[in-house]
Amino acid sequence: MNNKNLLELGLNEGYIKEASIYNDDFYLGRVSVQYKDIYKVFTEEGEVLARVSGKLSYSSNNTLDYPVVGDWVLLDRTDNKNGDAIIHKVLSRKSYFSRKIAGSRFDIQIVAANIDYIFICTALNNDFNINRLERYIAVAWDSMAIPVIVLTKSDLCEDIDERLRAVQEVAIGIEILVTSSLNENGYEKVKEYIKSGTTIAFIGSSGVGKSTLINKILNKDILKTNSVDENDKGRHTTTHRELFVLEEGGVIIDTPGMRELGLMSADVDKSFSNIEELESQCKFSDCTHKNEPKCAVREAIEKGELDLDRLERYKKLKREEEYNLKKSMQQEKQRVKSIIRGKR
Repeated sequence: MNNKNLLELGLNEGYIKEASIYNDDFYLGRVSVQYKDIYKVFTEEGEVLARVSGKLSYSSNNTLDYPVVGDWVLLDRTDNKNGDAIIHKVLSRKSYFSRKIAGSRFDIQIVAANIDYIFICTALNNDFNINRLERYIAVAWDSMAIPVIVLTKSDLCEDIDERLRAVQEVAIGIEILVTSSLNENGYEKVKEYIKSGTTIAFIGSSGVGKSTLINKILNKDILKTNSVDENDKGRHTTTHRELFVLEEGGVIIDTPGMRELGLMSADVDKSFSNIEELESQCKFSDCTHKNEPKCAVREAIEKGELDLDRLERYKKLKREEEYNLKKSMQQEKQRVKSIIRGKR
């Protein structure tokens, strides 16, 4: 097998070794586009349409077992001369970005897999929201990829310094890049991350300018873009997840704008590491930071070293994560009981 092109897509010795365990007749590929029941997959021979095998579908316990954009998979063919290719195996994921599925269900939806960096895009215009950014950071840290914050639409911001300070307070240990599509500033810093074999996923809420940014990086108007509306909010354009390969090397994954980002699996403690460090200094391990003596968190608030609103947002995210995980476990128990009843 000639893996030269796949190496540029991020293939490494780990995936090759895992693939060698299975049938020699299978071919390696990486999922580039995910639709409802069909996928596009990059192989050594080019891009093919593929479907999940009946065996893989039958053995899957939940949606996490199905392929997503960025996954490395094993297929039975590298062309569509005799019909759609069949995906027989999804290889182990080294990282993935996930969220609670939209709506009332308590299932996890994987947005993109096997990524090295997550670019969290947020606009500096009137749609700027620090609470939402904290939420993205918590989920990004849990993905096992490295988060980077990309601030877009700086040309529409009247006080960049003030908003940049607000971002720095919550983006602990994360690099922050400032860009502008109007002035074309900041793109070179973004491009420095994109190298052969490296995968970057772009995430963010609807209309923050991800598509415009990616078009600039690709030097092509591949993705549809829309201007901001009368409320200074961008309109949602991307409708599905898609993987792009750059001519100079490197992989970009574009994702649809998220109108909601529910927490199912998140690293809230790491994203609020300053609060976690203070909590470790409290006299009592179960300190509620209200009336207990020698509370390091409350002392930091009184000294102006910690913002009370940030503490409340931290508590809110922790409660949401715990609630959703509890509901997810209850939902899974009900699903198992239904299966057992159906077999009687």
